[in-house]
Amino acid sequence: MYDINRRTDRCNRNSNIELLRIIAMFLIVAHHYVVNSGLMDVILDNPTSGNSVFMLIYGMFGKTCINCFVLITGYFMCKSNITVRKFVKLLAEIMFYRIVIYLIFICTGYQSFSPINLLIIIIPVTSIQQNFTGCFLIFWLTIPFLNILIGNIDERMHLFLLALCGFTYIILGTVHRVSMNYVTWFIVLYFIASFIRMYDIELFSRGKMWGRVCIISILLSITSIFACLQVGFAPYTFVSDSNTFLAVTIGLSAFLFFKNLKIQNSKIINTIASSTFGVLLIHASGDTMRKWLWKDLFNNVEAYNNSNSIVHALTSTIIIFIVCVIIDQIRINLLEKPFMKWIDKRLLERKL
Repeated sequence: MYDINRRTDRCNRNSNIELLRIIAMFLIVAHHYVVNSGLMDVILDNPTSGNSVFMLIYGMFGKTCINCFVLITGYFMCKSNITVRKFVKLLAEIMFYRIVIYLIFICTGYQSFSPINLLIIIIPVTSIQQNFTGCFLIFWLTIPFLNILIGNIDERMHLFLLALCGFTYIILGTVHRVSMNYVTWFIVLYFIASFIRMYDIELFSRGKMWGRVCIISILLSITSIFACLQVGFAPYTFVSDSNTFLAVTIGLSAFLFFKNLKIQNSKIINTIASSTFGVLLIHASGDTMRKWLWKDLFNNVEAYNNSNSIVHALTSTIIIFIVCVIIDQIRINLLEKPFMKWIDKRLLERKL
């Protein structure tokens, strides 16, 4: 049923958690700066140089920050409802950027047209293995069913469920590198976040303790990177997947730290945070964008060999983040708001 009183989807955003969204998205852009640009091959040629050490640390948080985003979603959505309006809004944002960015590359001659590529663009879900956007969309549609499940089990059963999922996905995923897809992993994170939200456990309120856990986990992750290099493993072995122990520990402890952080609600923070998903959709829209952004526009590999490589990495990431936020705010105000008003009217007429 469509509720006219909720049609704007406005809620009192918690700026502490919204700040985590911003930091997490910035670190995701930083991760892509390193891993999507060809830099890893150059870095591994001389992994102990100052530039390489910085880049390896700078780019290590991608999968960890995905965990932060899904934990935030689970924390709020476990006591909310999926509506037609919310789904239309999410799908419209995804499809807008997929289609517009594709058309821009076609019109500029940067990418050649093919029916197969067009088909891939207009289908929002093409993989449930590693494609974040498609997996998040499917996961999002499972939320009503997940809420029925968690609403009909008690704390003890919920804890057993977490233990089973934790052993299967996190322990085996770390030790034996058990393969997983993002949809089911997002569901596991949803169970974790909903447990935190639904049960008043004092442990989850110890913000300072979780801050220390986060710092220790980050230091352990950095240590693991260079330990892996010493024994001939891939540097991101223990943080390369979202379900590895260290990636989960950093994401969870960061979430709990920011959940308990006491800051005044900020319109600026909340506005920027509202465009973080747009930042992801724009700068990570596909292989063509990755090639144009990291190899042609910013030319990360060439910049790595210069004396200002660290400055280049920081400024590039900041510029991309700011530009994408501006683009998304323009989309929200010029297109999304009028479109959603029209949708509101249609839904009200049909009482959906």
